[in-house]
Amino acid sequence: MLNIYKERDINDSYERAKELYGSFGVDTDRVLEDIKKIPISIHCWQGDDVGGFEVDADGVLGGGILATGNYPGKARNAEELRQDLDKAMSLIPGKHRVNLHASYAETEGKFVERDELEPRHFEKWIAWAKEKGIGLDFNPTFFSHRMADSGYTLASKDKEVRDFWIRHAKRCREIGAYMGKTLGTPCVNNIWIPDGSKDLPADRMGYREILKDSLDEILEEKYDRRYLLDAVECKLFGIGSEAYVVGSHEFYMGYALTRGTLLCLDAGHFHPTETVSDKISSLLTYIDELLLHVSRGVRWDSDHVVILNDEVFAIAQELKRCNAFHRVHFGLDFFDASINRISAWVIGTRASLKAIMMALLEPTHLLREAEDNGDLGRRLALMEEFKSLPFSAVWDKYCLDQGVPVGAEWLNRVDEYEKQVLSQR
Repeated sequence: MLNIYKERDINDSYERAKELYGSFGVDTDRVLEDIKKIPISIHCWQGDDVGGFEVDADGVLGGGILATGNYPGKARNAEELRQDLDKAMSLIPGKHRVNLHASYAETEGKFVERDELEPRHFEKWIAWAKEKGIGLDFNPTFFSHRMADSGYTLASKDKEVRDFWIRHAKRCREIGAYMGKTLGTPCVNNIWIPDGSKDLPADRMGYREILKDSLDEILEEKYDRRYLLDAVECKLFGIGSEAYVVGSHEFYMGYALTRGTLLCLDAGHFHPTETVSDKISSLLTYIDELLLHVSRGVRWDSDHVVILNDEVFAIAQELKRCNAFHRVHFGLDFFDASINRISAWVIGTRASLKAIMMALLEPTHLLREAEDNGDLGRRLALMEEFKSLPFSAVWDKYCLDQGVPVGAEWLNRVDEYEKQVLSQR
């Protein structure tokens, strides 16, 4: 049932779509080339439920962070995780990146404290990425650790705790710069911390001043931007920090503006009535580059698998209309342990790429022309008409040309992989 796509039919449909889009002044052949230049940073932690592969002093694997579900076959070590990523990436058109957390270090079963991590603990990841010709991104891991039990890390008033995490963050920048230099593409090193309070704090300012000083110390050493790009990530609330998060949007927006870092916007980190898409043009007016974590919150920051919904399309659409794809790093951040994990990666990445392609295909110049002429009724009418243009024919052509399954046929490949590999774990 799923294997119904024929190369001749795909090419015929594409030629008809090409002609129709051309009547609106859109060159679909160029779109097929442009989308190849927009990589998605695929997050490794979907593959093992954010567990990581750390071992404690007794050689026991660490616990990671909360993920719901217990679907069989999750990766138990880095080799299996890379194998699963290989499978997922073989079903996604284009060449993309992989995003690692520090907790995915490979230490050969030995305990290595987080403030002692080195580039050598990621050599296998780097060698794998080099072989595939892809880039790596990185994240310090500020959670699931005894030094994070208080709920505070870089903003902690306990100097011992704070200094530990500062050392960890410095090590992660070193690792990220090494990745970027070795692979020949800048590594985006994203700093997110869970610091905050479950109930009303009495000293909001104090914690924020500490966080600012900690970040300044971490970023004191300058790395070549050809190798390392630092980002800071804001959040509205979290489990255990419902009343107050030290690293709020306003805090990090000010920090990024004054320190020259990237600002990371996570689609699930704002109030449900706020949208990331609405913030992009304002921030790009002042900030050179943004990092986007595309996720799907269901009533809260629940990190559901990305689908092609209104907000994901609006994000891509805004990037097109701002001519800003070259100024934004597009990454994914979700973890669902209740479904096949390879399916989750493929669904989320393909949905994001579909949104990007739909945006690239938009005849934006006609919308601007109507707007500049004051014909707002025409602008609205065109926006509606463009929604029914044959995007899917161009998408199918892209998948065909990239040598990945067209339509739902990729599910057959996942089913085979589950029978042959996942079920044996």
